Amino acid sequence: MVDPAQKHLVIVGGGFAGLYAAKHLKNTNLRITLIDRRNFHLFQPLLYQVATGGLSPGDIAYPLRAVLKGNPRAHVIQDKVVDVLPDQKRVVLREGGELSFDYLLLATGVRHQYFGNEHWSDAAPGLKTIEDALEVRRRILSAFEEAERTEDPERRKYLLRFVIVGAGPTGVELAGALGELAHYTMRRNFRTIDPADAEVILVEGSDRVLPPYAPVLSAKAQRALEKLGVTVMSGTRVTDISSNTITLQRGDGEPESLAAGTVLWAAGVKATAFGRRVAEQTGAETDRAGRIKVTPELTIPGHPYIYVLGDLAHIEQKNGNLVPGVAPAAMQMGKYAAKAVAARLAGKEPAPFRYFDKGSMAVIGRNAAIAQIANLKLSGFPAWMIWAFIHIHFLIEFGNKMVVSMQWGWNYFTRKRGARLITGKFTPNPD
Repeated sequence: MVDPAQKHLVIVGGGFAGLYAAKHLKNTNLRITLIDRRNFHLFQPLLYQVATGGLSPGDIAYPLRAVLKGNPRAHVIQDKVVDVLPDQKRVVLREGGELSFDYLLLATGVRHQYFGNEHWSDAAPGLKTIEDALEVRRRILSAFEEAERTEDPERRKYLLRFVIVGAGPTGVELAGALGELAHYTMRRNFRTIDPADAEVILVEGSDRVLPPYAPVLSAKAQRALEKLGVTVMSGTRVTDISSNTITLQRGDGEPESLAAGTVLWAAGVKATAFGRRVAEQTGAETDRAGRIKVTPELTIPGHPYIYVLGDLAHIEQKNGNLVPGVAPAAMQMGKYAAKAVAARLAGKEPAPFRYFDKGSMAVIGRNAAIAQIANLKLSGFPAWMIWAFIHIHFLIEFGNKMVVSMQWGWNYFTRKRGARLITGKFTPNPD
């Protein structure tokens, strides 16, 4: 039975920010409702490993109800919030009905950014969801299978050409994993083709891979990629993508078309349609990517009871840099929002949010990673070990930690990837 005097907190989104907020409000008297269109929390930083057969979807996902089972006041609803009515303090659900709230935490994340070329999405899928990862895996593995069947050398060359657009952490990690897959994991698995003949091309618009990192680490990452057979094309922008061709322009040169069997997108994000709707309904200002500009307390100006967390939030640090759209930042925002709501329940004003930069890491392959932690710059095996430890540590449940640890150990010593399953319709490049 609902106590009318009990305050109601609605959390939209079961990602890092939403889930950390819910977990840190366990000891309050709040009634909590978490709404997500999925019934599970997804550990997005490891999606690329599902896409390349290193892990299975269940290794990086866990049911939301199981995560929150220790809080009897937390209620999970699988649905999609399609609108926010700020003046009425209500949210509208897709499956019908509305929910009232006293506090609202919005943590719905972002989607792929094709910079006005949304029609590229079918030919160049991104990597944000389990479905994305399975589709990417299907395209990659199906390309090798079709190359094994064909007798046409030009067709084979086309099928074994993989182009990844965007050399941020996702693009670099995906390219490195694909290089390892071709050069080590699938070696001697085929009879007609040599998987090592696969051509992996990483395209980046700026002058180096991993632009936010120190130049010395970017250079080390590129050398590690090149050892895995990856060709890096920096200073190159994409002008067009079709079902079988990508058009590239290097500097001021003429655009050139390249036939490629598989093109993958890792070049930017923008707010979802729901994020844009929230901005419209609240009068919030947004940045060019559609992220909502929030106060230092992570609330929408003029709406102190509505918090925006994670990738959807645009907030500047003291040094003028934006808080990055990474998992550690989302976790910190979720924890902060929980404390802020608890403070307001106690009649206190919360201190402003302060982001603590714990460093940045990217893994390229076995024993190959880079880490930038304050003034400390690491590469190679030490960085790889730190990366592995941190990623396992932040997996939500103990069971996931054990499974992923064992799977990584097996992959490390054998270079085998046991989740190389093709699911879905067998067409490497659906038109």
